[in-house]
Amino acid sequence: MTLDPRTPVIVGVGQVTDRPGDPEPDHNKEPLGLMVAALRAALADAGGSSNRLASAIGSNRVVRSLTWNVPDPGTLIATQLRVDPKESVHSSIGGNTPQALLADSAAAIQDGALDAVVVVGAESGYSRARARRMGERLAFTEQDEATLPAVPFGTDRAPTSETEAAHGLTLPVNVYPLIENAIRLEAGLTRSEHRARIGALWSRFSQVAAANPFAWSRRALGPEEVVEPTGDNRMIAFPYPKLCTANIQVDQGAGLLLVSAELAEAAGVPRNRWVFPLAGAEANDHWFLSERAELSRSPAIALAGRRALELAGVGIDDVAVADLYSCFPCAVQLGARELGLAIDGDVGRLTQTGGLTFGGGPGNNYVSHGISSLVSSLRARPGSVGLATGLGWYATKHAVGVYSTEPPAAGFRSEKVQPAVDRLERWAEDPDATGPAQVETFTVTYSREGEPERAIVSCRTGERTRTWANLSDPDQLAELVGAERAGWSGTLSAGGRFELA
Repeated sequence: MTLDPRTPVIVGVGQVTDRPGDPEPDHNKEPLGLMVAALRAALADAGGSSNRLASAIGSNRVVRSLTWNVPDPGTLIATQLRVDPKESVHSSIGGNTPQALLADSAAAIQDGALDAVVVVGAESGYSRARARRMGERLAFTEQDEATLPAVPFGTDRAPTSETEAAHGLTLPVNVYPLIENAIRLEAGLTRSEHRARIGALWSRFSQVAAANPFAWSRRALGPEEVVEPTGDNRMIAFPYPKLCTANIQVDQGAGLLLVSAELAEAAGVPRNRWVFPLAGAEANDHWFLSERAELSRSPAIALAGRRALELAGVGIDDVAVADLYSCFPCAVQLGARELGLAIDGDVGRLTQTGGLTFGGGPGNNYVSHGISSLVSSLRARPGSVGLATGLGWYATKHAVGVYSTEPPAAGFRSEKVQPAVDRLERWAEDPDATGPAQVETFTVTYSREGEPERAIVSCRTGERTRTWANLSDPDQLAELVGAERAGWSGTLSAGGRFELA
C-alpha cells in the first residue's frame, strides 16, 4: 500500500515518574519540569533527528493540570524546549482529554493543517501533598496574569445537578461506588462474590504495575490485600477501600509526539518506532447520573467503541492489547462490558500500566501514560492492533482510540457519536418524592478513622424518575454494608431522608 504522506503517526512517547526514594532527577519536580522532561524523552524515543522533529512542532497541546494553573502553559513549555509552535492549546477538565486531543491532532495532520504536534501533561500531587503536611508552600512557575490564555480545547460544565450535590455526589470517591454497587445489584452478586471479583481484578492490575518501570507503585498485591480494610488501606466509600481508588498523589508526566509520515521519513525515524492512530470516536453519556436509564451501563462507551472500531476497519477480537480507563474497578467493568472484553481474560487487553491505583493517577493526564505504554506494547508486537479509552467526570465523557503499527487503509478518521446517545431515553430527578421506595444503588462513606458516616441512596420513584437520599442511623448503615444479599426497600421523607424498612 502506498502511504499517504499526510498520514499521522506517533513516533515518540515519554513518561516521567518521580517516586519518593528514587535518585534525584535532573529536572524540576513541578508540573512544568515534568512536562518538559516527558517531551524531551519523547523526542529522544523517536530515534531520528530530534532537532528536525522539534523545529516542526506546530502545536503544543497541554492537558489541564490540577496542581498548576497558568493561562498558557504551552508557551512556557515551548520556551524551555526552544521551539516556536504557532499554536498553544489548553484542555478542559477530564480524563478523556488526552485521547480527544490526540484524535484532534491526528485529524489536523491528516488534513495538512499541521506537521507535528505534542500532547503533554503532568501533575505534582505527591510533592504538593507532602508540602502541605510539612506546612510548606511549593513555588511552582508562575505566569503574568495578563498573559493571553491558550486556545481552549473541550467543553465543560458542573458534573452534578443541585440535587445530586446536596446529597453528597460531589467527589469521584463518592460517586463511583454508586456505579459499582449498581453493577453488583444488576449481576445479582452477593457481597462476598462481589468483593472477590473486585479483589481479583485489581490484584491483576497491581501485577501489571509491578512490571511497569513507570508505575508509581510496583508491588504486586493479592486479592485479599486489595479489598481487606486495614490501617493502611482504610475504607473510603463502600465497597472501596483506599487500594480500589485512583491514586492522585503522584509526581508524573507523559507526552506524545505525533507527526506526518512525510516528516517522520524526512527526520529519519526508524519504521519500528512508528505507531499509527487508526481511528477515534467520542461521546458523553447523559450528563447527570440522575438522567441515565441504567447506572450499571454506559451507552456512550458502547457507541463510541463500536464506531471507532468500524472506522478503523477492525473488530474487538482483532484488538491484541488495550488500556481501559481505570480510576476505579467499576470503570474497567463498564468499559470491558460495553466493548466486549472479558474482565477475567487476558489482563493485557485491559491495562498496559496497572491503572490509576498502582500505575498512578495524575489528574486528567493518565491516558497520556496509557497511550504511551500502549505504543510500546504495539512496537513489541508488529502488525497488532491496540485500543485506548479515556473517561471524564462521573463516567460521563468518553473517548476511544484505535492504534496499530500498520497504517489505516483509508487514512485516520474520527467521529463524535453524540447524536446517537442523545436519542436514548433520559430519566428525570424527583427531588420531592416521599413514601415507599426501592433502593436502586447506594454507598456508605467513611471517616478517616474508618467509621461509617452516612449512606447515599438512589431510589427509583416512578417511570423514568429517581431521587437521591441519605441515612445515617448506625444500625442501618451496618445492614447496608454487611448484608450478603442486596435488595432493600424503605421510606423516603421530606428533605431527602431515607429509612430502611
